[in-house]
This record gives sequence, structure tokens and C-alpha cells, in this order.
Amino acid sequence: MQKPNRLKKGDKVVIISTARKISEEEIRPALNLLENWGLEVVLGNNLFKEEHQFSGTTNERVKDFQEALDDSTIKAIFCARGGYGTVKIIDEIYFSKFIESPKWIVGYSDVTVLHNHVNQNFKIDTLHATMPINFKTNTQESLGSLKKALFGEDLNYEFDTNQLNRKGDAEGILVGGNLSIIYSLTGTSSQIDTAGKILFIEDLDEYLYHVDRMMMNLKRTGMLADLSGLIVGGMSDMNDHTILYGKSAKEIILDAVSDYSYPVCFDFPAGHLDDNRTLIMGGDAQLIVGEKCRLIF
Repeated sequence: MQKPNRLKKGDKVVIISTARKISEEEIRPALNLLENWGLEVVLGNNLFKEEHQFSGTTNERVKDFQEALDDSTIKAIFCARGGYGTVKIIDEIYFSKFIESPKWIVGYSDVTVLHNHVNQNFKIDTLHATMPINFKTNTQESLGSLKKALFGEDLNYEFDTNQLNRKGDAEGILVGGNLSIIYSLTGTSSQIDTAGKILFIEDLDEYLYHVDRMMMNLKRTGMLADLSGLIVGGMSDMNDHTILYGKSAKEIILDAVSDYSYPVCFDFPAGHLDDNRTLIMGGDAQLIVGEKCRLIF
């Protein structure tokens, strides 16, 4: 995997939206913080456009992302928010200039489309991290981890264990992101090869039976069989029916990987959480699941 250059003060970065619409007021805290970090922040020409729920038309969102990829003066691309819509533009994007001169692509949730597509097809690292829409409510640890990753400092996490964890050590390239998006990309050119890798998953506002459906899809496509390890982030605000499913999201996930012996780590602080720690997708990582859990890049 190839890692984009670390940022330095004075570098130019851009905020665009590949998915849902956003207002200037909503990204003001992010503008202020990024500028305080010494970065020059520019905005996509169509960032504040609207087409129903989207940040402009498909063509307008393609144009902003393509210009950000092609502009050699831009050193990082921040996706303003998630929602839905990134998959509608991915096949319209040309990555030739990005491959020649990689830059950080930053985001999570719907931005998992970009992580999976770029990691799989171009072997370039990306950052699964908080987005401008969330800066106002993020923890200092979340924002600090983003700054460290962007400016080339080492990431080394240690956190409490969960009783459902499966102990062990794993090494491999970290891939994954939002479970719903990973599931939606199976059978496409954006599907990730998980063999020998550490897989990270998280999700928000899903019905428990559908979590099981998605995990069974990953199992049947072979995406769970040959992992080096599994990291589960926030499984936030899960839903159930009047007739209860009978298992929690964590229990569903553990059941789906019960045929395999690799380490499994629950409750990693990443995903749809205020404490959304930055992960280097495509980066070489070491996972240690014991009395404490550690993830080292």
C-alpha cells in the first residue's frame, strides 16, 4: 500500500460532499479548527448546492470530487458528511492523477465506498475518520487522532476489553468501514479482498435481523473466512421488532465468525460515535486482544 504524504502547516485542503447536502453553518467549527492547525481550507464549488437530499446533482458532486483529486495543490480531501450518494458517483471518477500523486481522502460512513474502492483498486491508504459535520461534537481524542494521522504521527490505541472478545494477536492490512456499505459493494469492482487482512466494521440504526443478513452475506462470499483479525466499532442505535430477534448486534457478529479462530475485538472507539478515532485504511496494523485491546499502526 502507498501512503499519501504527511501534511505540514500551510498545506491546502478541500472540503467537498459526495453525498448529503450541508450548510456553511454546519461546517464552520471544522473550518475554524483546520485553520487553527495551520491548514489553508478551500471549499468545493458545489459544496452548498442542493438537489433533494443531495449536495447538488450527481454531476456537480462528480465535478467537485474530480477537481479535488486532480488539483496538485490540494493535499487532503475532507468529505463533509455521509448519508447516501457516494456510490452514485464512484464509476464516474477518474483516478489517474490521484494515483500519480496520492492525497488523503478523509471520512467514514457512506465514504466507505471511497475507502473500499481506493484501497482495493489502487493500493493507496485513506483515513476512516470524523467529518466536518461532526467536529462540533467530537471528543478531543477523536480530533487529536485525525490531526496525528494527517501530520504523520504514529497512531497507537489501547482500550478496555469486552467479555465477548476473542483473544489473540493479528497483523495485516486494515480494511473495511461501514458494514452496510461493505455489504452493498459485494459483487462490484469496489468489493474488498479481505484475505489475510484485519477487517473493521461499524454501523448505525440498523435492524438486528438485517445485521445478521449482512454478516451472512459476508460469510457466504468468503469475506470472513481468511481474516487475520476482526475489529468491531460502534454498533449504534440498533433496532428490533415487537417479536424480538433474540441476539444483540455483537452476538450476531460473533456467531457469524464462530467457525473461525482469529482474534475479535469489540467496542473499538470508531464509527458513528462522538469518540470516533482515526483509522488508516490500507495501513499495516497490529491487533492485540488480551486483558486490554491494542491497535498499532
